[in-house]
Amino acid sequence: MKSRIRWLTGIALFSLCFLIMSVPAYATGQGNVDGGGGGMGQGSSENYWSPGDEGVRVSVISTSDHKVVGTPVDLTNRSPSDIRLHFGKVSKMSYTSGRGIGISGSRYQYIRPAQRLPKIISSQSLGPASIAEIKRYFTDEQTVRGIAGYVGIDFNVLINGEYRIMIEPIAYVTLQGVRVAMTATEAALYDEVAGGVVYSWMRGVVFQNLPLSMFLEKPDLGYPAWNGPITGLRSHQEIKTSLGLGIIRFNEELPDLSPEVASFDYEYHTNTEVITSIRVGGSQSDPDHPVSVTFKLKGRNYKVSNVYYPEGGSQLAWVRWTTPSTEQTMEIPVTVKGGGHTDKGTIRVKIVNLDKNPPPNPIADDRNDSYTRPEVPSKNQQTSADWSIWRPYWYSYWVWHSGNDDDDGFWCDHGWWKFNIDRYHANMNATMRVQPDGKSPTASGKTLKSGYGFNEFVSSNVSTNQSSAVTGAQNAVTYFPEFQYKTYWRLLDRMSGGLQSQFEFKQNQYSTFKRRTHFTPIWMPDGRYTPYTWLIDAWTPSGMLSLNLTDNLTINGNLWTDWHISPQAPD
Repeated sequence: MKSRIRWLTGIALFSLCFLIMSVPAYATGQGNVDGGGGGMGQGSSENYWSPGDEGVRVSVISTSDHKVVGTPVDLTNRSPSDIRLHFGKVSKMSYTSGRGIGISGSRYQYIRPAQRLPKIISSQSLGPASIAEIKRYFTDEQTVRGIAGYVGIDFNVLINGEYRIMIEPIAYVTLQGVRVAMTATEAALYDEVAGGVVYSWMRGVVFQNLPLSMFLEKPDLGYPAWNGPITGLRSHQEIKTSLGLGIIRFNEELPDLSPEVASFDYEYHTNTEVITSIRVGGSQSDPDHPVSVTFKLKGRNYKVSNVYYPEGGSQLAWVRWTTPSTEQTMEIPVTVKGGGHTDKGTIRVKIVNLDKNPPPNPIADDRNDSYTRPEVPSKNQQTSADWSIWRPYWYSYWVWHSGNDDDDGFWCDHGWWKFNIDRYHANMNATMRVQPDGKSPTASGKTLKSGYGFNEFVSSNVSTNQSSAVTGAQNAVTYFPEFQYKTYWRLLDRMSGGLQSQFEFKQNQYSTFKRRTHFTPIWMPDGRYTPYTWLIDAWTPSGMLSLNLTDNLTINGNLWTDWHISPQAPD
């Protein structure tokens, strides 16, 4: 088999650090493994995880459109027939594309593979998981053939380079006395809609060990490499965007899709309005015992008061601010007062300038005889977000207190605080349109000759039921096939802001008429020409919304064919 498989995951738990290794997999490829984790803390009779109670969700993903092929399957060495709650067979890719979490009480379906799974999650009682064994297992030809059979795809089709295999670790836990099956992504999503119940009772397992058990060394399928901490509790956003997954690929080198998410709590862009949030939990916070959070930003304190939540619950607290105009790293100290606490005392932020790699001046006699049409990339896409706010209210419980000979008695309110939850959401959609520039004299419709320029128009809309907590899309970055969708890109101008924003190319310094255009190279072969745009920086309390956009032009001929020689009229 000449195909190449790249294994991109990490294995972690309990150990402070695993040795980084690269071990060739049987017959098919090379592996890169990283991992981390930490102690899980103490459980209880109602909330616990047993070492070895684990599995793996397997999905086949099309590389062209990032669609899930067939139905994912859950593999396990156990017989978890006692699972009462799960979330269906949903791939992390589907959640990333905007699918919401759905709870199911139907019978949990699983497969016990003929080849026994290696240990996925390390533990003190069972010992550490073997990175080499896990890599050998998931790159073994028989394992890949088995996955092809489970999903219903021909083996030779699966390995032809048009598909990836995504794996996600699964933990079978007991949560409030109920047996639950969940991936790391599902745990984070469910915790957000359930008001922090998972974080309150299972934080060591599902917010540390489970997500850190697998992550990418190199970006693929729109997911970034994880270069962050390999120990400690991880945030909902980190889990949803970067953790709890591994990828098996069957083609050559991974594309460089710079710029990508870095190893900070947040990566922001210069001159951008953003939202920074943390999750606060602990003993009940109510109007009688309130919790407040203070963010220290650029020398100023931003206090968020009245952060309420019930006992065992949690609440997001956030601040809305504008990033500096220059690249830098920042630390944002966070102070919690009252009975609450958070896992982050300091938020690390990296500020990146996107407008620093515009394409160079096109050359009329440029050549690229070795050009091959690249695959259109797809960065991380998140088109919807959900968050909630606890709202306390007083529940009155009046009790009569009898008096004595001198007192007739009295009524006293022995009530207590109860909570409702207000749910909020945001959704983003957008359109992208490219067309030949008006200075292209021989263009027709969406067909132009190479060497001429084209214009781009992006329109976005963010809808929400809490506009004060949401920004519109603020940046759009376009990549081009002549640069293999890397090396150079254009940061578009935002022509209008707010929740409904519009973008166009900046004025091209190499355009004689200072047009908002991008010139196609003179050597671009005839056929489809596809610019790719990543629409970003629509911020919500639960993270950034982003969207992948493309549109097509047709190249037919080149501008030299428009030139001709004519005789000069005599004097």
